[in-house]
Amino acid sequence: MKRRLLFGERMLLGDGTEPFNAVIPFRLRGTFALKDIQQALARIQQKHPWLRALIAHDNQNIPWFDVPENPISIPVRIIARQGEDQWQEESKREWNTLFDPKKSPLIRFVWIKGEDVSDMLFAFHHCLCDGGSAMAFLYEFLKVLDNPKADIGIESPILGIEDVVPANILNSRKQKLKAKFIGRLAATAIKVIPTGKKAIDRQNDYLINWKVDETVSQQLISYCKANGATVNTFLSAALLQAFKKVKGTGAFNKVSCPVDIRRFATQVKSDHIFAFGLMIVVSANEKLSFIENLHAMQASVERKTSKLDPYITMMVMESGHDALNNFTRLLKNGKSSNDCMFSNLGRIQIPHEYKEFSVDTIFSPSVIGPLGNTTTLVVSTYRGKMDFSFVGSEGYLPYTEALAIRDEVMKIIKTQLEYIAVS
Repeated sequence: MKRRLLFGERMLLGDGTEPFNAVIPFRLRGTFALKDIQQALARIQQKHPWLRALIAHDNQNIPWFDVPENPISIPVRIIARQGEDQWQEESKREWNTLFDPKKSPLIRFVWIKGEDVSDMLFAFHHCLCDGGSAMAFLYEFLKVLDNPKADIGIESPILGIEDVVPANILNSRKQKLKAKFIGRLAATAIKVIPTGKKAIDRQNDYLINWKVDETVSQQLISYCKANGATVNTFLSAALLQAFKKVKGTGAFNKVSCPVDIRRFATQVKSDHIFAFGLMIVVSANEKLSFIENLHAMQASVERKTSKLDPYITMMVMESGHDALNNFTRLLKNGKSSNDCMFSNLGRIQIPHEYKEFSVDTIFSPSVIGPLGNTTTLVVSTYRGKMDFSFVGSEGYLPYTEALAIRDEVMKIIKTQLEYIAVS
C-alpha cells in the first residue's frame, strides 16, 4: 500500500534534514511489561497502515508513504523515571531527534519507567498526522494495553485527495479552473514577497506546562456559555491581550487557530491518520473592553469559520506542488506576522480507570518545526482540568517573556471570573 504525500504533508516533511515533531505525553499508574507495550503498539500499527509506512521517493523525487510487506515495529526507548518533570526534557529531546523515514516508521515511543508510575510519550512526525489523529491512536493504544483482545477495528486509509473531496467537486471543470487560478495567483505572489537570505536563528527551544484545577476550569466553561463564546475564543482573546501587555508595540495582534478538517469534511473520520488542517486568524480591537472584544471576536470566528472550504483549499494546494520550495522558503525566511499558534483540543474522551492501570493525566501535546515562528500554545482538558503546553524558541519569543505571557493569561482568567462572580 502506498500513496503520494499531499502538498501540506510534503511541506511538513521538508527535505528530511530538519525535524518537525509532535509529542503526546501521558502518565499511567500501574506496572507494565515491555512485551505488553510492544504488543499494544503492534496492534495500533496493524489497524493503521500509515503507522507502518516509510517514505520512498519516486523518479521525480516526490515522496510517497510506502507500507513495506514486512513492517518495522514502532521503536521503544526506555529510561528510568527520576522526577515528575522528566517528561518535559524528554519531549524536548524528541522534538529535536530526526526520524529516518527510509528505514523506520514516522512514530516512536518513550517509556519513562517508574515502579508504580510511568510517564510515556508518543513522538511522531507532523507530516504523519495531527493532534486529533494522535488522540485516536492513544485511545486505542490504552484500550489494547489494558485488554490485548479488545477490538479496535481496521482503518480504511485515505489514499489520496479523491478520498476526501467528493467526486462531483473534484471532477467539476468550474472547480478545477477555480482551484488552478487561485493556486497560480498564490504561487506568483509567493515568488515576489521579499524574504531574508536565511531563516531566523531560533536558538533554544522551551516548554512551559501548567494546569488549571477543576473548579476554575468549570467556572471558565460556565463564563463562556453565559457570554455566548467558546473557550477557544476566550483563550484567544486572553492570549492577544497578554501578548500586547508583555510585547507592547512588538505584538502583532494576530493568533492563528487551526480548525479541525473533520468538522467540514465528513470523509475524514475521527480515527483516520491524517495531517491536513484548516486555519483562521483572530485579532482583537484595542478600543474595546475584554467582554466587548470577546463578543466581537466570537462573531468574527463564526464568520471566518463558515467561509472555510476544505475541498477547494485542498484542490488549490494540490495544484501548487511546483510552488512548494518557494512557499517553504517564505515560511522559513519571511518575517513573522503573528504572535502565536493556538490550538484547543477540547475535552479528551479517554477513560481514566482501566482494569490493569489508571491514567493519571494526559498532558497537552507539543509540536515544533522549522517553518517560521515556533510560538505555540496547545490546550486540552482531561479529568476536568485544563492543561496548557506553551512552546517557543528564544529567537522568536524569549523565555522570560513567555513566562510573563503565561502569568498574564492566568491573571486575565482570574480577573474575568471574579468580575462575573461579583456581577
